[in-house]
Amino acid sequence: MIQKILIANRGEIALRIIRACRELGIKTLAVYSEADVQSLHVQLADEAICIGGPKSSDSYLRADRIISAAEIADVDAIHPGYGFLSENAKFAEQCESCNIKFIGPKSKSIRIMGDKAVAKETVRKAGVSTVPGSDGPIDNEAEAVKVARKIGYPVIIKAVAGGGGRGMRIAHNDVSFAKEFHVARNEAEKAFGNGAVYIEKYIEKPRHIEFQILADSHGKVLHLGERDCSVQRRHQKLIEESPSPFLTSDLRKKMGKAAIKAAEAAEYQNAGTIEFLVDAKGNFYFIEMNTRIQVEHPVTEEVTGIDLIKQQIHVANGEKLGFDQGDIKFEKHAIECRINAEDPARNFAPSPGTISLYYAPGGHGVRVDSHVYSGYTIPPYYDSMIGKLICYGSTRKVALQRSYRALSEYLIRGIKTTIPLHKAIMSDPVFIDGKATTAYMEDFMSRTPTDLF
Repeated sequence: MIQKILIANRGEIALRIIRACRELGIKTLAVYSEADVQSLHVQLADEAICIGGPKSSDSYLRADRIISAAEIADVDAIHPGYGFLSENAKFAEQCESCNIKFIGPKSKSIRIMGDKAVAKETVRKAGVSTVPGSDGPIDNEAEAVKVARKIGYPVIIKAVAGGGGRGMRIAHNDVSFAKEFHVARNEAEKAFGNGAVYIEKYIEKPRHIEFQILADSHGKVLHLGERDCSVQRRHQKLIEESPSPFLTSDLRKKMGKAAIKAAEAAEYQNAGTIEFLVDAKGNFYFIEMNTRIQVEHPVTEEVTGIDLIKQQIHVANGEKLGFDQGDIKFEKHAIECRINAEDPARNFAPSPGTISLYYAPGGHGVRVDSHVYSGYTIPPYYDSMIGKLICYGSTRKVALQRSYRALSEYLIRGIKTTIPLHKAIMSDPVFIDGKATTAYMEDFMSRTPTDLF
């Protein structure tokens, strides 16, 4: 049984894992960079080991140092959180070979679903619909243009090893395709060390809807409902909610079954997310699987009452899931706002620095996941997200009202944040009516005065 876990991550997700472990009576080891010595997760873990310099490449991405820390501290398991090494099949393999439990799927599943072209082919064979596109990576521009013409413009060029919106480019004709094809490949090479790209039909103004999956090592695969992640900027999510205001009961059932099929096709274990694009007519297409816990997992937790981090640990322990699909109840509506240290009025420029005042909102139906506090200095080396505000209630209307109220109470001074942006969105008629698509943010920013941010 797992008695001690190394958390191979930082920030709010590291703190979230510590809290789950503490409730389960499991000891924790935080690993941290020199820039994160002030972080709350370092202070609250049972033990902490510095593994390198401020840059991710010198610390959180150093699998060798993380494994060494695990061996020194004699841990049973490693939880990778999200980002960094969480979807690195080689790292999962290293853990397995060192007899350390990797709290996530098997390396084989990560490898299958980590290559988007392979993932698409895998789920297609299982009968899950995918976006029309190339059969695999395309290196030759002339061949790529032929594929784009066959699919029909507009098309989207995507990095095989992509994520976070990097290595993704849209082309509307042959001329723009030639340029964007090379830009996407260069971006992918720089960001992921892999310049391979593939091509898909670009679905205009879709909904981005993902299904939370839980699977144990005994063959049981369940879904915990959907999250609507359509409010995005440059393919990076800003707001997530569950249930989706767009899905009908029938469509929800169909997509849930498809999500389970996709996970089964990858022989998946632990928590993961199947992501779909849904067009205006309700046609849905698999786009990828995230083989890790998601940033937005609290939305699902508040709607279902199921602690996903604890379930990850139970599954890693070899335990059976203690409930069936019919036992999962969706009784609330939840909305998550990502609080980023960015200035929306200056094209979302990063805003690292020292927080002079920090006051988190509270009250019924309000949850804040954050690792920062008054006096904390946000380093410039990592993702700009510094917290998540999750508000929930019996209906979407209640969740919206609660979100607006909580955002009005949320005080962070000394830096710029996305709090004012989220507050403006919560009072925007398009979002209130549940009509936001992936094109929403571009439209919202074009018609909203920046002095509101």
